[in-house]
Amino acid sequence: MATVSSHTAKIHARVGDHAAAEEHHASARRQYGPTAHQRIAALSAAAEGHAQLRQGQIEAACATWDKALDTMTGIRSSRTKKAVQSMRSDLAPFRTRGARPAQELDERARMWLREVV
Repeated sequence: MATVSSHTAKIHARVGDHAAAEEHHASARRQYGPTAHQRIAALSAAAEGHAQLRQGQIEAACATWDKALDTMTGIRSSRTKKAVQSMRSDLAPFRTRGARPAQELDERARMWLREVV
């Protein structure tokens, strides 16, 4: 069922229905759980944050991305690295405007990427 939620979320994101994408990414994240499928749960959380940002919910996106980084602890894959790089790119406009949650999360993401290399 988690796979169905994940694929459904991706379809909604592609057609621009970010609210539905957020809902399905969150469902997939909960179903995968933080331990048995840790990497997939982390990637689902990262995608959920992206959907939140596309709806203008910067604080929610930062909170979700923070959880994604928590879940990524100990995971080193090209997909998680790409997700964190995308997160930093999405945060750039908010970081330059001085949004504190974006600045703090970006620093954490930068440190995570440093550890991956």
